[in-house]
Amino acid sequence: MNRANVVRAVLAFAVLATSFYFAYTKPARLGLDLRGGTQIVLETQDSPTVKADRESTDRALEVLRRRIDALGVAESSITRSGDRRLIVELPDVQDPTRATEAIGRTAQLTAHPVLPNTGKPDKEKGQQLIPDESGRQILIGPAALTGEGIGEANASYDPQNLGGWAVNVDFKGKGGKIWEELTAKAACAVGDERRIAIVLDGKVISSPQVTQSVPCGIGITGGSTQITGDFSAEEAKDLAALIEGGALPVPVKVIEQRVVGPTLGEEAIEASAKASVIGIILTGLFIVSVYRLVGFLATIALAGYALISYGALVAIGATLTLPGLAGFVLAIGMAIDANVLAFERAREERAALRGRRARSALATGFNKAWSAIADTAVTTLLAGALLFFLASGPVRGFGVTLTIGVLGSLVSAMLLSRVLTDAAAARAPKFTSGKWGGIGGPGRIRRWLEESGPDLMKHRRLWLGISALAIVAGAVGIFTQGFNYGVEFTGGRIVEYSTSRPLDIDVAREAVSDAGFPRAVVQNSGEDDISVRTSDLTNEEEKRIQEALAAKGGGAEKIRDELIGPSLGSELRTKALIALGVALLAQLAYLTLRFRWTFATGAVVAMFHDIMVVAGVFAWLHKPIDGVFLAALLTIIGYSVNDSVVVFDRIRELWGADPKGRFADIANRGTLQTVPRTINTGMGALFILAALAILGGDSLRDFAIALLIGIVVGTYSSVFTATPVAIVLERYAKSPPPKPKDRPKAPVHRTSDSSGAVV
Repeated sequence: MNRANVVRAVLAFAVLATSFYFAYTKPARLGLDLRGGTQIVLETQDSPTVKADRESTDRALEVLRRRIDALGVAESSITRSGDRRLIVELPDVQDPTRATEAIGRTAQLTAHPVLPNTGKPDKEKGQQLIPDESGRQILIGPAALTGEGIGEANASYDPQNLGGWAVNVDFKGKGGKIWEELTAKAACAVGDERRIAIVLDGKVISSPQVTQSVPCGIGITGGSTQITGDFSAEEAKDLAALIEGGALPVPVKVIEQRVVGPTLGEEAIEASAKASVIGIILTGLFIVSVYRLVGFLATIALAGYALISYGALVAIGATLTLPGLAGFVLAIGMAIDANVLAFERAREERAALRGRRARSALATGFNKAWSAIADTAVTTLLAGALLFFLASGPVRGFGVTLTIGVLGSLVSAMLLSRVLTDAAAARAPKFTSGKWGGIGGPGRIRRWLEESGPDLMKHRRLWLGISALAIVAGAVGIFTQGFNYGVEFTGGRIVEYSTSRPLDIDVAREAVSDAGFPRAVVQNSGEDDISVRTSDLTNEEEKRIQEALAAKGGGAEKIRDELIGPSLGSELRTKALIALGVALLAQLAYLTLRFRWTFATGAVVAMFHDIMVVAGVFAWLHKPIDGVFLAALLTIIGYSVNDSVVVFDRIRELWGADPKGRFADIANRGTLQTVPRTINTGMGALFILAALAILGGDSLRDFAIALLIGIVVGTYSSVFTATPVAIVLERYAKSPPPKPKDRPKAPVHRTSDSSGAVV
C-alpha cells in the first residue's frame, strides 16, 4: 500500500472513530416537529414612546425569558431572529393558550390603592372604574407602584393559608418604601379600601386585602410581601410570572405559532428511519447487482455515511427537523452518484487498456471522476446554503442537514469507498479483476451504446420542441389552476385532529360550520385525520372547533397546529421567489466559471424546464405549495444541475481530445457515454424516494413525489434539453474548444509473487 493510500486509511479510521464518539456521547437535538411542542414567533411593535429595534427587542427578550422560566417548561428557549423577532420554543407543550397569555402581555405592571366606590371616577385625578378579578366593579386611584420597583416573585405552598398556595414578592429600589406607605394607608381603612389592586394590561390580576395584623399607619415593612388567596398551583405560578416579568418595553404580536403532537413526531421519525433502511437496502442490492464486489464495498461505505452525517449533526448542535430527515435520506443519492461515476470511469480504463490491473483502474477512475463529483457537490451545497439563508424554520433545518449530508456523502464515496475498494484490489487482485470484481469492463448497455448507439442530437429540434411544450403545459397549469398555497405562504391557521373513530368529511364540515366557522376549509388529512384551515382563528375559537369535532368523533386529539400571520406569509412567499431566482443566477455563474457560457445556459434552461414541469404538476393536482415544496424544488435544481454537469464534463473531455471534431457528434457521444451512470444513479435515488413516498407521511410524501417527478424530468432535460441548447448556442460562440487535459499516469503498485519477483 503506497503512502497516499495509508494516509486515506488513517484518515478514514479517524473520521469514523470521531463520528462514533459524538454519535455515542451526544444525543440528537430534535426539532419541535419531531419531539412535539409549541413554537411561537413574536414580532415587536412600535409603541407611542419606544421604537421597536434591536435594542428594545433585546430588552423585551429578557422580560419574556423571566416569564417563560416561571412557566416551568423544561428545556424552553427564546432567541432573537433579526432585529424585531423573537422565537419561543416550548417542548412538550401542546396547548399554547396559557403560554401566549403569559408571555404576550405587554402593558406596564402597576399597583393602585382601592378607593370608596362612588360609581363615578374622577379622571382628572387618575381614577378608574375597573372590574376586579371576580368581575365586581372597583374604583382605583392613580398608580403608586410600577414594575420597576418589583424584583423577584415566586409561588410557594403555604400550609397556614387555607387555599394552600401564595405568591411571594420581593421589592427593589424604592419599591419596598412605596409598598410600605401604600399598605400603611390601606391598613387604616375598612372594606374595599383595605385592598391593593395589581393591574397588568389594563386588567386587575390580583387585588389582595391588607390583613388585620398590619398596624395602621405603619404598613408592611421588610422589602417583601405575600399575596394569598384561593390559588391553585398553576394560578399562583402564572401570577408570579406576570408580577416578576413586569413590563415589556414594546408591544409584541404573535405572527407564527406551531404546535406538533408528540405522536406525530414519533411516527415521522419511525417512518423516515424505515424509509432510510429500506432505501439503503434496495439501493445496495441494485448497486451490488451492477458492480458486484466493489458495489458491495460501496454499500458498506454508505453505512459509514449514516454514522458520519449523524455524528456531524450532533457535534455542531444542529437541530434535526422533519424535512431534515428527508435531507439525510436524499444525500444517500449523492454518495451513490459519486461511486457510480468512479466505477464507470474504472470500467472505461480497463476497457481502454486490456492488461490494466483493477487496482490501477480504480485509482484512475476515482481521480477522473473527481471533477464531476466536485461540481455536483458544489451545486447542491449552493442550494443548501440558499435554504439556510433565505428560508426559515424546518426548511432551514433541511438546508443544514442537506449540507451535512452532501459533505458526508463525499467522505463516504471518495474516502471510505476508495479505501475499501483499494484494499480489496490489493489483497485479491485476481478476484477483483475478474467477472465478480465489478469493473471487468463496460456493461451491456454501454457496449450497445458505443457500438450502435443512436444519434440523439440529430433530432435536437424535436427534443427542444417537446421541452417547450412541457414548459407551456406547466405554465398553463400555474396560470389557470393557480397554486394551492399553504398557510406558510398565505397566512392563516391550519389545525389537524385525530378523532377517536373515523369521521365522514361532510359530518366534520357540518360540525365546524355549526361551531361558527362556515368558511373554514375542512379536508381529510392522511387516512382518518381531519384538517381545518381558516384565515383567522384565536386559541379560544380553536378549542370550540376541537370540541365540536370531539362530539362527532368520540373525542379529538390535536396533532398539528400552525398559525402564520398574513405579513409573515407574504414575506415567506417573497423569500421563496428570491431563493429560486438567486439559485438560478448562482448556478449560472458557477457553471460559467467551470465550463462555458453555452454549457451554463443549457444547464439553466434545463433547470427552468424542470421547475416549470414540477410546479405545473402540483398546480394541476392542487397539491400544497409550502416550505417543504420549496425545499424539494431547490433540491431538484441541484439534481438537475448534477446531471447536466456530468454530461458536460464528459463532452468537455471528449472535445478537448478532438478539438477539430464536429461538436454535435462529440456532444452525442458524450451523452451516450454517460447514460449508464444516469440510469444507475437514478435507480438508486428512485428506490429511496419511493420508500419515502410510501412510508413518509403526508408532508414527506408530497416532498418525495416532487423529487420523483424532478429526477425523471431532470434526467430527460440533461440529455434532451441542456445538450441541444448548448449545441445551438455553440454556433454563436467565439471562444475556442477546451484544451485537452494531460492524461494522468497510472499509479505503479509494486508487489511480489511467491518467488520474490517484482510484478
